[in-house]
Amino acid sequence: MSILDSVENNLETIQKNIRDVCENVGRSPEEINIIAVTKYVSADRAKEAVKAGVHHLGENRDDGLLEKWEVLSNKATWHFIGTLQSKKVKKIIDKVEYIHSLDRESLAEEIHKRTEKTVKCFIQVNVSGEDSKHGLPKEEALAFVRKLEKYTSIQVVGLMTMAPYTDDEAEIRNCFRELKTLQGHIQEMNLPYAPCKELSMGMSNDYRIAIEEGATFIRIGSALVGNEQ
Repeated sequence: MSILDSVENNLETIQKNIRDVCENVGRSPEEINIIAVTKYVSADRAKEAVKAGVHHLGENRDDGLLEKWEVLSNKATWHFIGTLQSKKVKKIIDKVEYIHSLDRESLAEEIHKRTEKTVKCFIQVNVSGEDSKHGLPKEEALAFVRKLEKYTSIQVVGLMTMAPYTDDEAEIRNCFRELKTLQGHIQEMNLPYAPCKELSMGMSNDYRIAIEEGATFIRIGSALVGNEQ
């Protein structure tokens, strides 16, 4: 996809794909939230996404988020979707509504310490087990959720994962399906601070599969806003 393609046109294509997938699997397109991942594009391109009707913006880096927040601030709902170092929490915590990369207790402690508001967090799970990916091993997720009860600023709204970089659709689907199963186990715990109703999974190359397997937030970069770098 060329960077010259308008975000509006790209969004229309993605929304049509979402409608088609949802019709095939008996879901409502209203369940699907598109996060425009703006890591590799300018603040102007992010602004174009908001103008086109994108309500959610996601950033992987604290400096990128701060740069775009200065331009757009309350015109979008902000998601931090990258690995978050504890020392960077104080820089972004009052700018974001969602953090998609909660994967250790030290980070939970820092989030709790740095804010008085409730932060909606996704626990990042490394379902595929790849060394290159961040996140908790899925076997540790339930115990980790229980540890979060004392951090009253955190609400566990859902789980996040990244599928393997592969052309094997079955492998990708299995990854998303395992996250959905884990979500069910957490919901069965009936924890008030961890409703875990959301699944953040699926990117430009695999969001259709993710929606088929239960995604409620999809993180779209190149297929939506392109890549200026």
